[in-house]
Amino acid sequence: MKKYKSPVYNVIAVPVEKIVANNYNPNIVAPPEMKLLELSIWEDGYTMPCVCYYLQDCDRYEIVDGFHRYMVMKTSNRIYEREQGLLPVVVIEKDISNRMTSTIRHNRARGMHNVELMSNIVAELTRSGMSDNWIMRNIGMDKDELLRLKQISGLAELFANRDFGMSDEWIEDN
Repeated sequence: MKKYKSPVYNVIAVPVEKIVANNYNPNIVAPPEMKLLELSIWEDGYTMPCVCYYLQDCDRYEIVDGFHRYMVMKTSNRIYEREQGLLPVVVIEKDISNRMTSTIRHNRARGMHNVELMSNIVAELTRSGMSDNWIMRNIGMDKDELLRLKQISGLAELFANRDFGMSDEWIEDN
């Protein structure tokens, strides 16, 4: 049996020009916190790598976690120059649904999410065939939050083929 090795033990330096943002991250950072992040990176350096997925067909790295650290590198000349345009990255191998949920888990452990973008992710995961139970378990939300996000999206398709009420699928794993 192969012994598991966490991605953090394989940090690589990637030119920031080879990194692209994903189109599903619902995390928002206010301008004062972005200034603080820039100061933190200036004073302390990059202390956490960005998490990326390697897009082999175009030789790019798509961000799973670390978008705002990436943006600091792209917008702060002094940090870009000091770091020689290289961003510390770890690469994970996951399909798109699992990359989306990984982004959410990373973000939810730290702070707030944009509700509209979260409801878009729930809609996309539902369209991808993920069950309510899978979404709740992998994103770390309860049935009430999932129901609210589905209602916010306003898409009837999210409720298609569902009986309303407390079905077994709405039972949370412990």
